Amino acid sequence: MVKKSYNLGFISDADFYEHVKNTIKAYRFVIDLELFNKNIVDPIKLTFDHYIYEKSLEDVIEQECLRQIDKSNNNQIGYFHQNIFKYLSPDWVVPLKGDDIYNKKLKIHCEMKNKHNTMNSSSGKSTFIKMQDILINEPMATCYLVEIIAKKSQNSPWAISLDGAKIKHEQIRRISIDRFYELVTKDPLAFKKLCLALPQAIQDVLKDNTEELSFQNTVIQQLQEISPNILKSLYLNSFKTYEGFDSFDV
Repeated sequence: MVKKSYNLGFISDADFYEHVKNTIKAYRFVIDLELFNKNIVDPIKLTFDHYIYEKSLEDVIEQECLRQIDKSNNNQIGYFHQNIFKYLSPDWVVPLKGDDIYNKKLKIHCEMKNKHNTMNSSSGKSTFIKMQDILINEPMATCYLVEIIAKKSQNSPWAISLDGAKIKHEQIRRISIDRFYELVTKDPLAFKKLCLALPQAIQDVLKDNTEELSFQNTVIQQLQEISPNILKSLYLNSFKTYEGFDSFDV
């Protein structure tokens, strides 16, 4: 394999390639009827989509498959943002599951969110209280809510309303991913450099691993095995134990 060159500075070319490769390998490439059903498919919703948007049932089902796959892949992108830090320094601890990563040497704890609007009021309060608890045990620590897609570039105290009172703490901060990369790497352009290098790294991995990445979708084929009438199959697939559906026809 030809040696890759990304010139990021804060991570080696080999580690960056490996990290991108691991993210791509974790992407979802297969969906069948069993996996399709794990997401509680709503045939009523698909019926509305079929008639209102004048799409074929095959297209509607394909779109639902892609929606499910996209949701799964969004989780992998979250892990991409978290797991890269373990390549930067052995001081970073990245749990196998969960959103918290931390660095004992720097006394940094952080929770990463892909978008600034992914937390509702309840989950925001829960996260803030959890960070307060960390500071009770580690008074010298700093806790960060790291937002990949933030409203703006920032590193400021996180203000929140708790029990009707507006509170904030200098050691509980809301920070955009560009500022967090600057904090960790000391390079204010580190995140920009990563974004510029990413397309080439993805292309390099795809070029080197084409045989491993074939997409397979057997959902429509398996629905047709239930009944040639795909709409009927959708209902029988979801409601087969419901009263009257043993003789359902549409």
